[in-house]
Amino acid sequence: MDCLEIMHKEGSCKEEEGECTFDGTVDMRGRPAIRGRSGQWAAGIIILLNQGLATLAFFGVGVNLVLFLTRVLQQENAEAANNVSKWTGTVYIFSLAGAFLSDSYWGRYKTCAIFQVIFVIGLIALSLASSLFLLNPRGCGDRMTKCGSHSSWEIGLFYLSIYMVALGNGGYQPNIATFGADQFDEEDPKEGHSKVSFFSYFYLFMNIGQLFSNTILGYFEDEGMWALGFWASAASAFAGLILFLWGTPRYRHFKPTGNPLARFCQVIGAAAKKWRVEIAPGEENLYEANEKESSVGGARKILHTDGFKFLDKAAYITSRDLNNRKQGCHNPWRLCPISQVEEVKCILRLLPIWLCTILYSVVFNQMASLFVEQGAAMNCTVSNFQIPPASMSSFDILSVALFIFVYRRVLDPLVSRFNKKEAKGLTELQRMGIGLVIAIMAMVSAGIVECYRLKYARKDCIHCDGSSSLSVFWQVPQYAFIGASEVFMYVGQLEFFNAQAPDGLKSFGSALCMTSISLGNYASSLLVTMVMKISTEDHMPGWIPGNLNRGHLDRFYFLLAALTSVDLILYIVCAKWYKNIKLEGKIVGISDEDKFSVV
Repeated sequence: MDCLEIMHKEGSCKEEEGECTFDGTVDMRGRPAIRGRSGQWAAGIIILLNQGLATLAFFGVGVNLVLFLTRVLQQENAEAANNVSKWTGTVYIFSLAGAFLSDSYWGRYKTCAIFQVIFVIGLIALSLASSLFLLNPRGCGDRMTKCGSHSSWEIGLFYLSIYMVALGNGGYQPNIATFGADQFDEEDPKEGHSKVSFFSYFYLFMNIGQLFSNTILGYFEDEGMWALGFWASAASAFAGLILFLWGTPRYRHFKPTGNPLARFCQVIGAAAKKWRVEIAPGEENLYEANEKESSVGGARKILHTDGFKFLDKAAYITSRDLNNRKQGCHNPWRLCPISQVEEVKCILRLLPIWLCTILYSVVFNQMASLFVEQGAAMNCTVSNFQIPPASMSSFDILSVALFIFVYRRVLDPLVSRFNKKEAKGLTELQRMGIGLVIAIMAMVSAGIVECYRLKYARKDCIHCDGSSSLSVFWQVPQYAFIGASEVFMYVGQLEFFNAQAPDGLKSFGSALCMTSISLGNYASSLLVTMVMKISTEDHMPGWIPGNLNRGHLDRFYFLLAALTSVDLILYIVCAKWYKNIKLEGKIVGISDEDKFSVV
């Protein structure tokens, strides 16, 4: 059978119209997507620019939100930090909601558009609230001038605005990366290679947007020009929305596949009901639905695997199931298609890998907290210019850009040349493992720098309360290591979850990446609390006191390096156990003329 007939049962592609995609994508009217008229880099570049503008807008608010709460709303440091943590955690919670709506009902394009509109409205509301009500008297909110008191409804308007920003960005973020990857047909060798490259460029554009907001917008806001910073963020988000909508005719789409939670629960329920049933070896007695009966319409079927055999009972056809089908009755809570069972197996296989990435996020989160505090205790003056310690994160972003280039242009081709059997570079799992190794190096580097900082501080400063004479630029290696580890871990993670998640759960796969960062935040806070409780004694202020010169931040960094080393060992075990997803109808290249055959 011709591959186009297999892959496009819902429509036909006439030769004069051009070749259809092989992965089942459709155009905006629901017809099979024409390769030459849709997707590819024409759509991918639009999405990359959209991501850069949206990231600039989001971090234009988030990077200095804690300062806005303390200087403008007159909150205490602890209260402001907790409010920022709650707001950040809410962003990641909303990412799960956005992924669910996208995979289940709306599709990725509609979900991205709706949540971007909410994002823009939230930013405009925040800008108006700040300009008209919160920045009173005018010019307040800088390092010297604090603002006056505010009424309860003004405070309420502020929180409504920033949580609309959280909702908009959270619902949009896990879908835009997946939607961008949808523009490349992974069944075509050329487009499949572009799809892998897209995730690297996606992460690069996200960092470029963050670099601008962390430097230019961060400077304006730190100087008290909050309204200007917020309006610039709103303008950036609005430009990104217009650009996204402008590319509508060019996009490729996957159809939503219905509620994944119901499908998951059906498999667990059906398997539990048949827990006493003994299954004969082979697949003859396992139920597979036809296209009309399928619970995952528009998605490619997943081939049967041997793992999690207990779940196969959900697809085992008993005599009772056979009688029900003869009578025209089908109970999805008792009998599930084997492809639906395999969808659950895919998620269960992903979870151990995902859990191993959480500790990496703990390491990554130190860049926004302890790295900054460490830098503030160092010599930040260069030719009478005071360098903000938080701006050192620019070296992380520059490292990301450099290592994306090095990996794509140097390392990947080099590995492909030596890998003669498969002629491809490092796998996603291998790259994530390398990311963990570099994260260990980052923590060791930070610990060594802290040892020297303490040595100089205790030697030079009076009463050990001042800053060390050690230059803040000694932090560059640890920031550079974090940036390099991101390229291998987070880019690899995006590619891995997108490739290994079933067609009906692609956005959920991207949401897992964001959720690991969120849990890393919580785990980092818990770890710091535990360390301080254990290390604090009557005559000892603990490892991370208010005055770092009296503590041992170096020990905390070395502890993180040790924990990450243990996590690396567990990750290697999980990675060796992991089995890749197998889809029915995968297309493989057999010649230079792009001929294909169906496996």
